[in-house]
Parts: sequence; C-alpha cells; structure tokens
Amino acid sequence: MPAVSRHNETGWYDRGPTPGEPGRAIIVGHVDTKSGPSVFYDLGKLKTGDRIEVTRANRSVVVFKVDSVEHFDKDNLPADRVYGDDGPPGLRLITCGGDWIGGRTGYADNVIAFASLVSSRDP
Repeated sequence: MPAVSRHNETGWYDRGPTPGEPGRAIIVGHVDTKSGPSVFYDLGKLKTGDRIEVTRANRSVVVFKVDSVEHFDKDNLPADRVYGDDGPPGLRLITCGGDWIGGRTGYADNVIAFASLVSSRDP
C-alpha cells in the first residue's frame, strides 16, 4: 500500500505477476484519508463488464474486464482467489471498506474487484 502521503497513487504487489502476465496481478490503493476520498474511493461502484486499463512500465496497455466486486472481512480474505502466479492473466484491485474500526485495523473489510484479461497493446 502506498504511504498515506501518496494516497492518490496505487501500488502493485510485486510478489505476484505483473498485470497481463499469467496469474493474478494485484493493485492496492487507499479508499480515503482523514482529509477525504482517495484513489480507490469509487472501487465499490465498479460493475460487471466495466473495463480497467493498466499501463505497464514499458508503456504497453493491458485491458481487463470486471468479473465481480466483492466485500470480505479482513480475517476471511479468500487467498486462493486473490493470490497466485498460475492460470490465465487476472487482476485484483483491493481497497478497504465496511465499518471503520480504527487502530491498526482501520476498516473492517476489504473491497476487491476481480477482473480478467481482455487485450494487450504494445506502445
């Protein structure tokens, strides 16, 4: 997760595949800060079929379609659906949601957009 000082940026989970490679790439971002909405504030509003474009470091663009947007208690995250470096290219966008608990927990839930690859374009 990016530092709160960079809350309008997303972060790629670098222990998994890059977006567009086989397996499930993960991009995380803050939902909000004390000062207001952040980069993934509207993540929960994504709908099945919505398109997500990710520009990679080499300037190529990979396009995903949203399969579902789901909420999970942080203690019950479905790791087998979120993580993995095998299978077809997928994307997981993750932020916080649910009730605010505070402390080190923050929000009670995670909001996850599950998406599958549609296409890839070279720069």
